[in-house]
Amino acid sequence: MTSTLGVDAVVLVGGKGTRLRPLTLSAPKPMLPTAGVPFLSHLLSRIRAAGITHVVLGTSYRAEVFEEYFGDGAALGLEIEYVVEREPLDTGGAIRNVLGHLRAEHAVIFNGDILSGADLPALVATHRDAGADVTLHLQRVADPGRFGSVPTDADGRVTAFLEKTPNPPTDQINAGCYVFRRSVVESIPAGRRVSVERETFPMLLESGAHVHGFVDSSYWLDVGTPDTFVRGSADLVRGLAPTSALPGPVGESLLLEGASVSAEAIVDGGATLGRDTVVGAGARVSGAVLFDGATVGAGADVRDSVLGAGASVGEGTVLRGVVLGDRASVGAGCELLDGARVWPEVTLPEGALRFSSDA
Repeated sequence: MTSTLGVDAVVLVGGKGTRLRPLTLSAPKPMLPTAGVPFLSHLLSRIRAAGITHVVLGTSYRAEVFEEYFGDGAALGLEIEYVVEREPLDTGGAIRNVLGHLRAEHAVIFNGDILSGADLPALVATHRDAGADVTLHLQRVADPGRFGSVPTDADGRVTAFLEKTPNPPTDQINAGCYVFRRSVVESIPAGRRVSVERETFPMLLESGAHVHGFVDSSYWLDVGTPDTFVRGSADLVRGLAPTSALPGPVGESLLLEGASVSAEAIVDGGATLGRDTVVGAGARVSGAVLFDGATVGAGADVRDSVLGAGASVGEGTVLRGVVLGDRASVGAGCELLDGARVWPEVTLPEGALRFSSDA
């Protein structure tokens, strides 16, 4: 299978997803149901749409889950290979770890927890036209002080990699997508942790290598936290974020097979109801993600929250920005707000009032 862009794709999916616990206790972050399918399905759909067909997944945590689900990639029109990271290698080390599976002279590297609308063919074309050794996707953001910034000169060459600062000189940040020349991958030290941000990219600049910036202001979101995870899922459902993997029409909600919603309930805001979920009379589910088998009782109000597989919410309960682990149960009349997380199998009794603490 030959990529029409003439590049490989490498997707780094080895992280443990600690910011999304307890959801990631049962599945790696890129495999969490997001707008009805594993998050990684949306990224792979964009890779295929760009004309890239050879994909190498750099895995580590729960590595077997990826291959069990995606297999050889043929069903997606892809050829997928898997490389397991036996010890944590950081981003640079993970890129070096897949070297033996690269076929093309250039590879597009993706962080597996970024939802992006960047024009991938344009990114590759910019890299080739510039004759760059590495090209970074640089995203313009409204609040660059929350990130490290990456300034470029008039020709688009990267001039520095700056740490977080209250007054950054540019609104351009590293968006977690790169094009690497194969020789640069070969130059990364093998068998140890290597940070691309702190080691690889600064060393390339010091050596005079051509590090280029592809500056963009399209949709971009790091879905590594509960609030951004639910926002990303909702944006996919509503068509604000690009994908061709959505298992249903774009709209205010996505209901999978067997989902049951009372005629007196409201489901909106880009909410996803997984298979065999139940939403009772008078309930509202807005912008939330319900994994398979979750139930929401009559009159409950669930917003911007994630309910793990088989989790249940009692009648009249209010959830705002909450994560329930698999098979967790919240009794009737409870109120959970502001980032509260309930671990798998835990039951909160009726009327429990919790805010931001874990249970």
